[in-house]
Amino acid sequence: QVQLVESGGGLVQAGGSLRLSCAASGRTFTNTGSGWFRQAPGKEREFVAAISWSGGSTSYADAVKGRFTISRDNAKNTVYLQMNSLKLEDTAVYYCAAGGTAWGLKRLSRDPMAYDYWGQGTQVTVSS
Repeated sequence: QVQLVESGGGLVQAGGSLRLSCAASGRTFTNTGSGWFRQAPGKEREFVAAISWSGGSTSYADAVKGRFTISRDNAKNTVYLQMNSLKLEDTAVYYCAAGGTAWGLKRLSRDPMAYDYWGQGTQVTVSS
């Protein structure tokens, strides 16, 4: 089992920045891709960003491209989401997710159904 714990959410004014962290613990957390998703009230969970285990491949939703950056530090078992130029529409609960060990070094996914493990979520609220 892998446990994922998100942190770094909070209240920020539009145009500001936040950095989310997702710390993994439990069984050896290796060779798997990770992703960030978000869910706003009354909306379905949507893809935000994903990164391969190697870090060499990343993918972003069009809505965040150029503003958000996903990265990882495998020595710390942590995945990050740097969010800049935040907009009101970025308000949501943000979840990190991790795939299974069969993913390997290069795989990533934009599909939430592909992920095996999820964190509990962290609230990001952007105010005007």
